[in-house]
Amino acid sequence: MTPKLSPELTLYAEILFTLAPIAAAGLVYALLRRLLVLGSPASSRAESSVPSIGQHLALPTSLLIVLSVLRWPAVRALLPVGPRYHAFADAAFFFFVVFFLIRMADVLVRRSYAKRDKPFPLPRVLHGFILIVIYVAALFAVLDGFLGVDIKPLLAGSAILTAVIGLALQGVLGNILAGMSLHYTKSFSRGDWVKIGETEGVVVDTNWRETRILDRAKNIIVLPNNAVASQTITNFSLPDRTAAATLSVKAGFEAPPATVLRLLTDAARDAPGVAAAPPPDAFCLSYDEFGLSYLLRYFITDYSRKNHITTEVARIVWAKFRRHGIEIPLPVENKVKRVLWAFQSDDRIAEATVEKERNYRDLARSSFLRVQEGERAGEMALSESEVRDLASRADRRRFAAREVLFRQGEAGENCYLVASGKVRGELVTEEGGRRFTTEFEVGPGGIVGEMSLFTGIPRTATVLVGEDAELIEIGAEAFAALLGRNPGLAESIAEIVAARNRSNLETLRRIKELSAGAAEGSADKKSVLEYLKRLVQVFKR
Repeated sequence: MTPKLSPELTLYAEILFTLAPIAAAGLVYALLRRLLVLGSPASSRAESSVPSIGQHLALPTSLLIVLSVLRWPAVRALLPVGPRYHAFADAAFFFFVVFFLIRMADVLVRRSYAKRDKPFPLPRVLHGFILIVIYVAALFAVLDGFLGVDIKPLLAGSAILTAVIGLALQGVLGNILAGMSLHYTKSFSRGDWVKIGETEGVVVDTNWRETRILDRAKNIIVLPNNAVASQTITNFSLPDRTAAATLSVKAGFEAPPATVLRLLTDAARDAPGVAAAPPPDAFCLSYDEFGLSYLLRYFITDYSRKNHITTEVARIVWAKFRRHGIEIPLPVENKVKRVLWAFQSDDRIAEATVEKERNYRDLARSSFLRVQEGERAGEMALSESEVRDLASRADRRRFAAREVLFRQGEAGENCYLVASGKVRGELVTEEGGRRFTTEFEVGPGGIVGEMSLFTGIPRTATVLVGEDAELIEIGAEAFAALLGRNPGLAESIAEIVAARNRSNLETLRRIKELSAGAAEGSADKKSVLEYLKRLVQVFKR
């Protein structure tokens, strides 16, 4: 039976039994949190950013436990409080039931996004604001339904307060709405490379108010969301990471357009960072007084390295143009200087003589046509006059780093002697259905591609320039001329080549691009000699 107290004591008792349940709820909450921390399993990184269900519901659960005890008839009979206290306790109980359900739905939705490793669609501040509105609506419903409180003045006051806050924060609300629009339309996401207006960079963060972009200068650019939504957005990461880049080039009128277009696309294929598919393509755009304008288009998968990749492409284009004698149009005064220089024949003759002498020295100390076996092992098979004659017919060319000299399986009628720099090779063989890759490096004095020149078989490896290099190119015509003036030389060369290939015969047999007959024939002196004789006859015609 509830003890009878005076009105003053009853008021004090209600205050006491209001504070006591709050303290009890605090103790229950602390106990639940500790138990949940000790017993919670390890979570993934994605889920660790969202509280567990138990942690998120610990507060309403502790309050509901205490309020449930206060609603027991036996406990109510012992408390020296009035009916008003019990009415407030019932209202609080039902409010925290709603509070519990709202928090449970909230944490389940958030954790579902975390498990799928997707960002939650609402910014944190907007998410919290929506929850507060829901809690206030639930509170008003409980006050009206359980306590009979007239909530019309409260609604009118809240409407006025909302209008004042909305006017004061209209810029913030505009950013929030713009941020929600950008998210739901999936214009971009974190990690995408974008261009917004004049700002270009990678998106490092986007939230309820702003979008942060890291530009090429490593600066963070902060853009309000309403400004982003009003700009033209170019996303280089959609629909996939492959994006086009271009390089504009001019060439003189004397250069055949077909040759220029081929060199441009070859340069793009050789450059690191250029995607193999879609393949590069080039276009002839216009004529003007200086020459033809071309546009090279190629595709890259890492747009952040666009400038680096374009530099590599431009560097290789320059090297290919120089080797093929293609002129990039110059200002008029430079052209006049070049015309005047062209009349200085003595200087040009002296320069050609120096180049021939350099070719001779590099050939003489190289591994080109050296005897492999016997007493003369290591000696040059050519006389000094023969080496000098070959040096005068060979071409000294500059190659840019990463240019591809040739690819495995291609036909070839020349070889390259490394005068300076380095070249790298890759030999792919197959055995038992498995592929094996052997890499090698050739420095000054080494030679690559001679197998195709000496035997006519396809290229046995892919070779590219490791660093800027000067190479001496020995073509089939120059080599045939050497053999034509020295008939006995063909037999010596056939013996050297066959001996070298016999030692590598097992490797040659495993090259997919070589037929069994080609591999065996390259190691047979008679077959090699017959090919060399045919080569001489071809260039005699």
